[in-house]
Amino acid sequence: MAGDTILILGGGLMGLAIAHRLARRRRAVTVLSRDRREAAGFVAAGMLAPHAEGLSGALLALGEASLARIPAWVEQVEADSGLRCGLRPCGIVVPFTDVAEAQAYPTASHGALLDRSALEREVPGIGPAWRAGLLFEQDGQIDNRRRLMRALERACVGLGVGFGEGSEVEALQRDGSGALAGVALRRADGARITLPCRQAVLACGAWSARLLPALPVFPVKGQMLSLQGPRQALRRVVFGPGTYLVGREDGLLVVGATSEPEAGFAAGLTPGGQRQLEEGIAALLPEASRWPPMERWWGFRPCTPDEGPLLGPGPIPGLLLATGHHRNGVLLAALTAELVAAQALDEALPAADDELLRAFRWDRFAAPLRTGGG
Repeated sequence: MAGDTILILGGGLMGLAIAHRLARRRRAVTVLSRDRREAAGFVAAGMLAPHAEGLSGALLALGEASLARIPAWVEQVEADSGLRCGLRPCGIVVPFTDVAEAQAYPTASHGALLDRSALEREVPGIGPAWRAGLLFEQDGQIDNRRRLMRALERACVGLGVGFGEGSEVEALQRDGSGALAGVALRRADGARITLPCRQAVLACGAWSARLLPALPVFPVKGQMLSLQGPRQALRRVVFGPGTYLVGREDGLLVVGATSEPEAGFAAGLTPGGQRQLEEGIAALLPEASRWPPMERWWGFRPCTPDEGPLLGPGPIPGLLLATGHHRNGVLLAALTAELVAAQALDEALPAADDELLRAFRWDRFAAPLRTGGG
């Protein structure tokens, strides 16, 4: 492998999105992944919800900037893959027990206030406990689990991206100056080899700190399930406290998600987690409790202390970061790919994008960035 190939460490949504963008710029790219099916991109519900999530500050700005780029990004992926990604600008409803609670929501000014009557029109059959709501028409969803990930994989293959599936990166190697010189990995057949490289992108999600312990990334386990409802049964996404309902066009209802930071990397479903989801369904949309179950699964979100991602240059020269996206990976994939690819290609960013990149430096927790002169 040529030393000028950019290695993408991690074959999940971030890794594929960055590889796709770099390959479109005619850069040689190889994606290394132990098992792509572990990636959070195959687990998440696909909400595009910077406002419904109640984000604030720089994270809200990052989410809004990425949301604006998603239609063009999806169009590129669909053109390169020949597959649909399942993008739906369907709007998201956040229900509340009373109007005052809705008005106090961090992003209330971005949405339309709903009384009980309007709430019932937007979400027919919504549970009786919810007396008000906020409608964020600008938010939406994408079918990441069944469509987007597959489309990105095909688009990357079509553009000549190399794949090292079953390759576990075990260590980063440096040269005499401390810069990245290569990666040591173990292949599926057990062989250990070293790949030279001067540039790599760390996109290992919840496992990032195993490779680079200086990174403040830790797993937050989430359990989910899906039900089969009538076609177009839920026009809006419903983002309730502790549970959300994401209805696909074919009637599949994706229900998520528990948040279990104490679970670490413990695999498997738990009775308590599944009960939490089922109770959430009963509270938000009682009729859905009667719909037949389809799947139950779990995954690990990569979280940081402020729940914002780690983007751009890492602690090793030549290593770029695209990890720690927590609940907003699908939302932030478009902009993450744009920002990180620009860094890899040494391209200047618009001032607003450069400011966002600096706001999510990996070392912001240890030494907050100074602003202004002096």
